[in-house]
Amino acid sequence: MASCSRILFRTFCTSPSLRRRPSRALLRSLVEETDLTKLVEKFKESSELDVFRSTATDLYKHTVNLLASARQFSSVEEILEYQKKYKDISREGFAIRIISLYGKAGMLDHAIKTFEQLPEFKCNRTIKSINALLSAYVDCEKYDEVEPLMRQLMTKFELTPDIYSYNIVIGAFFQGGNFDKAVAALDEMEKNGVEPGLITYFIILNNLYSKSEFFLEGEEIWSRMEKSGLAPDIRCYNIKLKGFVVTGKMSEAVELVEELENNAEMKPDVFTYNSLIKGYCNDGNLDEAQRVFDALVKKKCTNKHSFDDIVPCLCEKGELDMALEMCNVGLGTKRSVNVNPVQAVVDGLIKESRIQEAKKLVELAKSRSCVFSHLEIPSGLE
Repeated sequence: MASCSRILFRTFCTSPSLRRRPSRALLRSLVEETDLTKLVEKFKESSELDVFRSTATDLYKHTVNLLASARQFSSVEEILEYQKKYKDISREGFAIRIISLYGKAGMLDHAIKTFEQLPEFKCNRTIKSINALLSAYVDCEKYDEVEPLMRQLMTKFELTPDIYSYNIVIGAFFQGGNFDKAVAALDEMEKNGVEPGLITYFIILNNLYSKSEFFLEGEEIWSRMEKSGLAPDIRCYNIKLKGFVVTGKMSEAVELVEELENNAEMKPDVFTYNSLIKGYCNDGNLDEAQRVFDALVKKKCTNKHSFDDIVPCLCEKGELDMALEMCNVGLGTKRSVNVNPVQAVVDGLIKESRIQEAKKLVELAKSRSCVFSHLEIPSGLE
């Protein structure tokens, strides 16, 4: 747990918004507190500080996420309702934080109640707080209710949806499986004089290119984006690359990466190469997958997703030694590695009766981060 606390503490202490603000001792006390009851009391005490309420946004998110993950919803309610006694609640930005946190915790009724209470707190409700409420509906997976709610609120408050409103609605349509309505919302935006931005197109392309059956629709939206005068950024190109990989178009994928490598203004990033690794793995071309992976390791620019695809694939192909080596490299150099690929190697080692190697890998992983606390060796083999 200690290593995980150190990571969180560094995050909060080095965040631009928190630097030179709340004391290090205060942040450490909250981040390292494992007793949830004590955490709630410490958080409420910390909330008495103006500087804490105004700058500790990440710590608010962390605490609510921790409590919600432990299903301590009454504690989430306790710390968020406690915030409403401060004058800050009259500022829409602070009120939006409360609405959003209730949404992230899956407590939609509380998010709605907070939105409805804003006039009592002398807080004006603008398009920003409406968008926060719409996002809360998305976070609580009420996808079918987002678009009707947007229209209802816009009529009630005599407002016009902005680009953020449409982005939220488009995302909700996709998450709810209504792809046609999502694309139609793009038409409505333009009809109402709201110019789609790169994020709008990114949301649409990400969902279309992610499914092989919608690849052609993705290509149409790509052309539409270019015709609008927007220049795709590396995130958009990575999504297009993802589309090639999903549809098994590896020659096109490799060609796109080569074009990016030769582009003077925009270069591939780790996500580009992760997609290429996944494509090679799907294609059974493990030599090329490892070549790209090794290049990332050499440049010290792997991330957790670099391991997610190639390690399980190596296990499936019987290349367990190679998979074990990659996990050791990732963990040994303190790279970010997810639990699943490590568990896949542990399971493979157990299957081959290589118990001691499995135990050693588990010990290494647990020594690196608390995220591996649930890494398992079958009962009786520990």
